[in-house]
Amino acid sequence: MRLTYKFFSELTNQELYEILQLRSEVFVVEQNCIYQDIDGKDEKAIHVFGIVKNKIIAYTRCFQPGEYFKEASIGRVVVKKKDRKLKRGHQIMIYSIELIEKNYHTKTILISAQSHLKKFYNNLGFYSVGIEYLEDGIPHIEMIKK
Repeated sequence: MRLTYKFFSELTNQELYEILQLRSEVFVVEQNCIYQDIDGKDEKAIHVFGIVKNKIIAYTRCFQPGEYFKEASIGRVVVKKKDRKLKRGHQIMIYSIELIEKNYHTKTILISAQSHLKKFYNNLGFYSVGIEYLEDGIPHIEMIKK
């Protein structure tokens, strides 16, 4: 998987289409969750994506401190279902963490994680803060990495 990133204004129409298609495929269809994915925050994010055979199969969006949370953050972490067993999620998260550290000069990252992925994020150095809550009908927990 080739990893890259772009600011919103640098995304091509095709890249944006594939990103939105992947997010919809997983978050709306696979997880059966009706929510407003296009939330007005994409313009402020760095978009990280993984490409295999010229197709986007993994994605995150990264925010500088103060844009989403007080801390830097990573969200919309998604990997195409057939590619998950290949550790693509781990790869793109490591890349996203390093990108935040390099561009925003901070190691502190806050995420709103789906609760069933807690162990996945623990393995990346995140730990739970606060109590579990529902976000768009799915249990979530805030997690931080320092």
